[in-house]
Amino acid sequence: MTVLIICILLTVASFYYVVLSVPKSLAAGPEKTRAAYLRERKEVIYENLRDLNFEFKAGKFPESDYLTMKTSLEDEAAAVLAEIARLESGAQVAPAVRARKGQTV
Repeated sequence: MTVLIICILLTVASFYYVVLSVPKSLAAGPEKTRAAYLRERKEVIYENLRDLNFEFKAGKFPESDYLTMKTSLEDEAAAVLAEIARLESGAQVAPAVRARKGQTV
């Protein structure tokens, strides 16, 4: 009976330590906006393009694979840049639309 009580107490203490004692600052990171995410994604794509170019010049990829991957990354970069532009122009248009309607922020 004593062993059972010790096991239960040890289980409860372990559960509390692992699950409930996590600080709130570690539980969730800072929130990202869609624009911030897209800017990070743009930087990653640019870095991938630089790496791809370097590795192609080093002879690690045949030209056909290089062109395929380069085209894919360029298309993705164009889509990300277009969405960033859309979000930024939408953010600038919104105050103008509210002003036209007589609303304030």
